[in-house]
Amino acid sequence: MTAAVITGIGVAAPNGFGTENFWAATLRGESAIRPVRRFDVSGYPARLGGELDGFDPADHIPSRLLPQTDRMTQFALAASAWALADARVEPGAYEATETGVAMAGAFGGFEYGQRELENLWRSGPEHVSVYMSFAWFYAVNTGQTSIRHGMRGPAGVIVSDQAGGLDAVAQARRNIRKGSRLMLSGGFESSFCPYGWVARMSGGTLSTGDDPRTAYVPFDVGARGYVPGEGGAVLVVEDAAGARRRGAHIHGEIAGYAATFDAAARHGGARGLRRAVEGALADAQMTAADIGVVFADGSGTPDEDHAEAEAIAAVFGPGAVPVTVPKTMTGRMSSGGASADLACALLAMRDGLIPPTVNVRTVAAGAQIDLVTGGPRRWEPGAALVIARGRGGFNSAMVLRRGTASPDVSAEATSNDSDIRTGSGGE
Repeated sequence: MTAAVITGIGVAAPNGFGTENFWAATLRGESAIRPVRRFDVSGYPARLGGELDGFDPADHIPSRLLPQTDRMTQFALAASAWALADARVEPGAYEATETGVAMAGAFGGFEYGQRELENLWRSGPEHVSVYMSFAWFYAVNTGQTSIRHGMRGPAGVIVSDQAGGLDAVAQARRNIRKGSRLMLSGGFESSFCPYGWVARMSGGTLSTGDDPRTAYVPFDVGARGYVPGEGGAVLVVEDAAGARRRGAHIHGEIAGYAATFDAAARHGGARGLRRAVEGALADAQMTAADIGVVFADGSGTPDEDHAEAEAIAAVFGPGAVPVTVPKTMTGRMSSGGASADLACALLAMRDGLIPPTVNVRTVAAGAQIDLVTGGPRRWEPGAALVIARGRGGFNSAMVLRRGTASPDVSAEATSNDSDIRTGSGGE
């Protein structure tokens, strides 16, 4: 089967708007977690977030789209344009039907929905925007992006919370293998409004700490939950042979992927994260020794952190591979978080630097992992593993490697790349 490679990156994150701004801030260890300012959070137990400041959508998208789009969609449109520019895709390089979009979504356009519900309550139904019919929908980023860039091939949305950022890119790879030439893929979120905030709080894992330095510290003895962030990343995924023919710069190859689902406790409670990691390695035809860095999910809750550290240690050996959680600088961006981790992994390969996990001071007892803290760590770039998990039991793992492999991938290497998550009894 045809290899799928990444030729373009576009990032819109709280600590950096634009890929290089984001990466420079990440290497400096600059955290964007602070008291939320987009709405009054004084009456809520959770008051910190990773907000993307200074974003004026009028600078990045046509004015006619402004009343049609939620903030998350405006991020997606801006970053998609940057990713295509990074990929240097010339007009007409591919037929419109050979290109498509596979995005992840979770919360949808909460801010747009909140505003229109307020209009309904305050002024009546005639004051609700006609665009409300789609601007709130978690699939709208896929639709608006495909329209904006004239992509008329496969289009879809993956809904699996934080894991969706990997699952969508895996779907893009499937479409490349089925004959598409280029796919835009990733995820974006923005739910910094009362409507979105209480939806996040309902999960019970939001950090209520008021100190940005200690509120979100995965794998730390003081872990107390997570801080939400907004933003995400989009990647240009191409057929490797086509990318080479047009002389594209290749950031890396999607070498392996697998996904599992945790069983509900009353059905045995079996965790599937280790199987997802092992499945991604098998799909890539690699061993644990081939992986040079793990970008961990880092939920920030003690039980989930322990389970992830246990899975990493079981696969790689205690402390045998560097582990990092750069989202400690942005907060967890739901469907945008894992796609931003993929961008970090590709940039880490490019520059030979592993970004740090900020604010973690003392790794919890029993977490036998080599967590990169303090500052960036130099490495000899090789393959990277990105892990993502979503609320409800979603587990995903993806392996990236440098350069390009042969476009002919054996059928055995694709056995784990399935649309169906394995598990039993999960609800």
